[in-house]
Amino acid sequence: MPNKTMQGNHSTGTDVGTVGRDITEGVRSAATSMTEAVRDATATMDESRSTAADGLDAAASALHDRAADLPGGETVRNVARATADRLGSSAAYVRTHDTGRMMADVESFVKSNPGPALAVAATFGFLLGRALSRD
Repeated sequence: MPNKTMQGNHSTGTDVGTVGRDITEGVRSAATSMTEAVRDATATMDESRSTAADGLDAAASALHDRAADLPGGETVRNVARATADRLGSSAAYVRTHDTGRMMADVESFVKSNPGPALAVAATFGFLLGRALSRD
């Protein structure tokens, strides 16, 4: 006479195995989708780098051109010129580094300077929240 307990366990074991395979397949599918989404986002960002660099260069040039006419004395003019130089350097950086490299640089900066990075993130979040909450 067959043992009903054994038959029940075998059936449950088969069901658990099937569920386990389904979960594994679902996780693999989700991981593949996420990987493709990250790859697509990275490609989009890489395509936008040239436009962003051109914008930074234009801002640097405009600031350099107008620095001499700024009110507030030589100190303000020097700050404007230094800011324009930084914008120009940023444009060169954006042109010569791909998105992956820029993300690695940001990660390295955050790890070596957690306090200032947190302050910048909090400030950016606050400003973004204010901008989005206004009608």
